[in-house]
Amino acid sequence: MKVEVDEHACQGHTLCAMVAPDLFTLRDEDGHSEANNGGEVPRGLEQAANSAISSCPERAIRMIED
Repeated sequence: MKVEVDEHACQGHTLCAMVAPDLFTLRDEDGHSEANNGGEVPRGLEQAANSAISSCPERAIRMIED
């Protein structure tokens, strides 16, 4: 499982990084989110990924199934 952030849709609400700090980081230059580890979701963090996806008001995060 992977996640991807649409950098054009992300508005930097920070909700994904608060819900899943192991999966998302906010960039210093613009405060927008980026997926850690190339978007790979480690085993056991799938629920956190889904919570981050549903928390994004801009729908900027999507799941990519393997």
